[in-house]
Amino acid sequence: MPGRIAGVARRAAPKAAMEVIERANISFAGGVEGDFRGALKGAPYRRQISLLEAGDWAAAMDELGLAIPWQERRANLLVADFDLPQMAGVRIAIGENIVLETTIETDPCHRMEALAGGLQAALTPNWRGGLCAFVVAEGEVRVGDSIRILANQDFA
Repeated sequence: MPGRIAGVARRAAPKAAMEVIERANISFAGGVEGDFRGALKGAPYRRQISLLEAGDWAAAMDELGLAIPWQERRANLLVADFDLPQMAGVRIAIGENIVLETTIETDPCHRMEALAGGLQAALTPNWRGGLCAFVVAEGEVRVGDSIRILANQDFA
């Protein structure tokens, strides 16, 4: 059953604030348009776009008794009603055109602990901090777009 894109965000520089937007182009060369992490650098490149489950963020907030906006996690895409795969090599379709391939878990860093004591630990179990992916097929992502895992025959 497909989920949906609940949020889109980007940042222009490493320590810049996240900009929450309604839509963005996703490309091979730049990931989320306007996000500094999207440019392919080095090989293998594993962190072009980051995704976060809304339910996982809510669970971490509940655990800590906090109400921090999701974009402070510094993820590009917030997904709702969808379980992100907890493994590399899974292809995910967004909307009509976009395909991403999962690469690694997004490990919560010290920035999360600086944001709120205990947040880094709250995001650590079961890939709760999200995952990273690279672009396989380009397109425009919009809040409300569907998201689903592609079966092997969908991209063979």
